[in-house]
Amino acid sequence: MDYLKLINRKELLFDKDIRVNEKELLSEVSNSSFLVLGGAGTIGQAVTKEIFKRNPKRLHVVDISENNLVELVRDIRSSFGYIKGDFRTFALDIGSLEYDAFIEKGEGYDYVLNLSALKHVRSEKDPFTLMRMIKVNILNTIKTIEQSIEMNAKKYFCVSTDKAANPVNMMGGSKRIMEMFLMEKSKSINISTARFANVAFSDGSLLHGFEQRIKKKQPIAAPSDIKRYFVVPQESGELCLMSCVFGENRDIYFPKLDQGLHLITFSEIAEKFLKEKGFVPHKVDTEEEARNTINNLERKGEWPCLFAESNTTGEKSFEEFFTEKEVLDLDKHYNLGVVKNEPNFDKEKLTYFLDTIENLRKNKSWTKEEIVMLFHKMIPNFGHKEVGIYLDSKM
Repeated sequence: MDYLKLINRKELLFDKDIRVNEKELLSEVSNSSFLVLGGAGTIGQAVTKEIFKRNPKRLHVVDISENNLVELVRDIRSSFGYIKGDFRTFALDIGSLEYDAFIEKGEGYDYVLNLSALKHVRSEKDPFTLMRMIKVNILNTIKTIEQSIEMNAKKYFCVSTDKAANPVNMMGGSKRIMEMFLMEKSKSINISTARFANVAFSDGSLLHGFEQRIKKKQPIAAPSDIKRYFVVPQESGELCLMSCVFGENRDIYFPKLDQGLHLITFSEIAEKFLKEKGFVPHKVDTEEEARNTINNLERKGEWPCLFAESNTTGEKSFEEFFTEKEVLDLDKHYNLGVVKNEPNFDKEKLTYFLDTIENLRKNKSWTKEEIVMLFHKMIPNFGHKEVGIYLDSKM
């Protein structure tokens, strides 16, 4: 399916930037070694492919999902074949002892790219998943940066999110706090990152869910008032690689909004998606009606759609890649903007955050309210509002 068409675009965003910089990209990648963490997710796979096709000296990919790593290898072998360099995958948890042993026994890497994350807003629904989100998005980032410093890596790259700009949910808040720690660690190693638009049809996303609903003959549900920017998987890989190779210390890359990137609602994409599949969207008013009409409507070439305004915790009606206070460089690349940062951070705040989280984890007892209060302390004007309704309570 043509993902670009579904998000109202005809061309890849970063084609010109890639073409102009291809010679330097090829030279740098082919003479370097890479470690990609969280490399079997949608963005991780896209980044791995961008690196692989430029013949790196060594490319090791780590992910907790054994099955997704298998598919990654099959995909790469089927698309690109083989390289002279050392390409291997490892089914490891970045937070584990086994991963630490893997790093200590290794030869080191020039570039470490961390794509691992808990990315769903729904991950804040209970205190236990929320704490895991903090571990993955913040603590594991700190840990892997420190390991990169010890191995004398040239560069550390990790993914942030558009939701880190003026965050209103705990996921965006966790990435904003992660960015604070990046500023601290940037005094010891070169670090760059990227704030993403949503990756269209990425694993686990609502758009990916549309494909699953069709496959399973189930109705489609989507918010009618939430607008998002979207990139396709290939663009996500290109964005990461460009930031990793060309980003200066503390740079945050993002897609420029004046180069064909448009806000679009999920319900609009759902309707276009169904039409591409040969179905006429049929709007219904309730979940029960949606479930009960699927078989009859499908026979008529129609598909039940439940579109409604969002009323769940942590949703933002639109997304932004930077705040009014941040300094931008919009001239370095054609279709990529850069947030420029000084190594500004509050050491006492960062220490307080780590000490608080460590104590909560040591006692194996914490509440969501305690963590929310901690986030409010860390992030001025944190816009989180608890409404008591989560995405898991909806179809």
